[in-house]
Amino acid sequence: MTLSLSRMVVRRRVSASLLLAIAIVMVLALGAVDVQAKLRAGTSSALVTSSTKDPSPTQTSSGSSDIGTIDVSTVAPIVAAPRDLSVLATAAQQVIASSGASVGVTVVELGGTDPVVWSVNASEVFTAASTYKLAALMLEAENIAAGNTDPNGLVCYQPVDYEDGWFDDYADGACFTRNELALRAGKYSDNTAGHMLVRDVGGADALNVWAASLGATSSAFSVGNTTTAADLAALWLAEVQGTIGGAAAQAWLYPLLTDTRTESGVPAGVPGGVVVVHKTGTIDLVANDAALVTSGPDGPYLVVVMTDALGGTEGWQLIATISAEVWEFEASRSQ
Repeated sequence: MTLSLSRMVVRRRVSASLLLAIAIVMVLALGAVDVQAKLRAGTSSALVTSSTKDPSPTQTSSGSSDIGTIDVSTVAPIVAAPRDLSVLATAAQQVIASSGASVGVTVVELGGTDPVVWSVNASEVFTAASTYKLAALMLEAENIAAGNTDPNGLVCYQPVDYEDGWFDDYADGACFTRNELALRAGKYSDNTAGHMLVRDVGGADALNVWAASLGATSSAFSVGNTTTAADLAALWLAEVQGTIGGAAAQAWLYPLLTDTRTESGVPAGVPGGVVVVHKTGTIDLVANDAALVTSGPDGPYLVVVMTDALGGTEGWQLIATISAEVWEFEASRSQ
């Protein structure tokens, strides 16, 4: 759909269970444990899972997961020697320590042999900022894919929806299609559009019940507006596995979260030309990015980075640096 740029005000505001993946709470030899066991019924694969505040991760069983057009087909777990995650853990820990920020990271490999999950501070609660829009867009996509709502159906503005953002055409009686609101909330992270979408899917309570059913049990999206790296990864995993609307939902959602107005986070840490489907969130000293890297060196992967205490350019640079470390780890895996 075409968006009239004349209606846009360029005044930006600084404003899954990992279903399959985080299946086991790992107890490190030195006792530093912070990842939640988030297990969703109906999954059958096992991944190497590591959670750490120490650069020497502990690992368990491994499995295999194939990737087609981003939909993951799981297979029965196989026994194999666990992969060494110490290179990624050490590199990421050094970046985090030198930043001085509070950081939570979750990485979920979706392809290749012996896919793993690695995380640090995955269950630490951060301000969600605009990442709540990811949950709202995913639920809207599921509803559209199921035929419960019409993407061209109208949602009308109410004064309670307003928050300063990209667009200045919200007024009493103004109505917008779900497609247009989704474009505004996804590509531009417009705040009023985000509020209207949350209202359209049933409000914050309904959104949070839905998110919790997918493993995002530590989040309070929209109202309170907090979340974790593990919870956002749980939502992404449900999406790529096709359990919340399948290919139809993905076909509607992914273009809204590609080539967005904020590409300074995870996309800045991968080579040019690699498609990253993601939702950022920033406010004050918070910068977050929850991303699907669609074509890594050894298959797709998820990377969620939550940060607090930097914000702005420094926050995005931190996320981009962690993203680059993950890419390098994935590149070494494929050799």
